Amino acid sequence: MGAGAELPDQEVTDFVLTETDQGRPQWTLYARYAATYQAKNLVQSRDIRVDFFDDKGARSSELTAHEGEIQQQTRDMTARGNVVLQTTEGTRMTTEELHFSNDRQLITSDRLVHVERPGFVGEGTGFASDPNLRHFEFKTQVHATVSGRPGGIGPSRGGGK
Repeated sequence: MGAGAELPDQEVTDFVLTETDQGRPQWTLYARYAATYQAKNLVQSRDIRVDFFDDKGARSSELTAHEGEIQQQTRDMTARGNVVLQTTEGTRMTTEELHFSNDRQLITSDRLVHVERPGFVGEGTGFASDPNLRHFEFKTQVHATVSGRPGGIGPSRGGGK
């Protein structure tokens, strides 16, 4: 740790945090390590997994990453480093960094994002989606293969149902 580095208020291993809405789980974060910084309202974590749940309470997708941050008041999250979001329906998204807005239930990234699902492979810079990857949108520099046909598609086109 360098000179002047802020020490955490609390450090824990095997950290678990669940967000609920009227008792129904929205998501659960698991981390091997977490450090809480009260003055910043921030939890920094390493080796993370986030399970997202559908409106019936069933696990619908799983996000993994090397590290993450959670804003304690808003429960917004940032995931970094080999970020993978895999849905139970078989859609897989990969990127190096993404953000999750808890109140909007929206995943966004301004990095290169790669999405694969049966009959569709797409890649673009900039991305927005629900946590279940049912309705997603690439922003720019999009290339996609749909049902085995390669080709580029314009901005703001997605592969949602």
